[in-house]
Amino acid sequence: MRFTLFATDALFFSLILVAVAYVFYASRREHLRAPWRRVARNSLAMAAATVLATFLVIAILDSIHFFPRLAAVDGDEGEIQYASEVISLFDLMVGPVRRQVEKTYSAPFAIYAFSKETIELEDGQTVRDYPRLVYGGAHLADIHERNSDIAKRIVIGVSGALVVWLGLASIVFFWISHKASITFRVGFVRALSGGAPGPARTLMVTTAIIAVVIGLCAVLAPYYHIFGTDKVGTDVLYQALKSIRTGLIIGTLTTLVMLPFAVLLGISAGYFRGWIDDVIQYLYTTLSSIPGVLLIASAALLLDVYMTKHADEFTSLVARADLRLLALCVILGITSWTSLCRLLRGETMKLREVDFVEAARAFGVRHTTIILRHMVPNIMHIVMISIVLDFSGLVLAEAVLSYINIGVDPSMESWGNMINSARLELAREPIVWWSLLAALVFMFILVLAANLFADAVRDAFDPRLRVIS
Repeated sequence: MRFTLFATDALFFSLILVAVAYVFYASRREHLRAPWRRVARNSLAMAAATVLATFLVIAILDSIHFFPRLAAVDGDEGEIQYASEVISLFDLMVGPVRRQVEKTYSAPFAIYAFSKETIELEDGQTVRDYPRLVYGGAHLADIHERNSDIAKRIVIGVSGALVVWLGLASIVFFWISHKASITFRVGFVRALSGGAPGPARTLMVTTAIIAVVIGLCAVLAPYYHIFGTDKVGTDVLYQALKSIRTGLIIGTLTTLVMLPFAVLLGISAGYFRGWIDDVIQYLYTTLSSIPGVLLIASAALLLDVYMTKHADEFTSLVARADLRLLALCVILGITSWTSLCRLLRGETMKLREVDFVEAARAFGVRHTTIILRHMVPNIMHIVMISIVLDFSGLVLAEAVLSYINIGVDPSMESWGNMINSARLELAREPIVWWSLLAALVFMFILVLAANLFADAVRDAFDPRLRVIS
């Protein structure tokens, strides 16, 4: 295989490295460790963090792209050939699900197509009937065995997942018990009964549920279409899982674009005041008065014109879709920094009048030093709270924009594109409902987990909400 790095991949991994660096930085400073300890003691927050970590792992695997190596043919043993299609490591792991493409719609766990077709019988006659799916339930010799086969695979998936989970949990609890100088049995019973420090029982239940879901998908997806197929026969579960990367890219890279504008301009306006404050206020007031949808639509139209005129610059459809995704992140970042800028401006104006800042100015300390040492550390709680609160809003924004055809490229998997394609089938009889349901379920889980985690972070970092023990 020959690896390739898209722009969104590089920025996404860079942001992950920044987050890891922040973890090491915060672990050495008590004033940063203390709020995160409060977050770690919150059961709902840790359950949400576990779900977000699962989504993040899928997004990371889906961001490692490469050209797969082609099988050697006679006469070309010394020359390595690569396919023109770009796939990800996640695609490689779920290969059977990705390749099992039906002709058109099929319902969840169906073994027949959703629409009738003209079928030619062995004797040459033709009838109108529901044809058998090529992949869904194709392993069944008798169609009446479907329910029993599904039940058997569910039992196998749940049992296998729980065995793996118990093995991993035992290793973790053995390590924790060894550090706490207690027996393994005492530590395990204490965690199950809720007597262990921190939300150990919540983490056990959450990880067990995630393990069971993964186990069920592993044993069912290669043989059945769990969420059915779409209009072109692609597995809907595969589309929903691929859309995780798009949602996380929108939520994280947009923040990366937004933060420099908001922090730099907000602090400058609040600290220097005067004409600098007037110019920055005029800038974000003017930008806020422009409808965001119109601005994004115009930028998307200009990008489409550019890509049409310079089609030779894109080696694949994936590269073209990646550029449009990056452009959408930049546009959303440019249009969403104003609210955080206002907050930082007001907080900086308040900090400017405190005694230690006035003393620093009286001693002739440079403005940049005052800003870096006194202003930035005291506004980071606002930045942190805004990042986690805005994440879910940006994920929903992508769905809305793709729904009205100005979001990500139509060839890229996203929940917005799934909803946009599903809405056209809601008027047919019978209704094709599974694409819409799958997108809503995955989006609901991600947004709910992000909101629960954001609430805990806000309570821990906001000085006005802290409980002094």
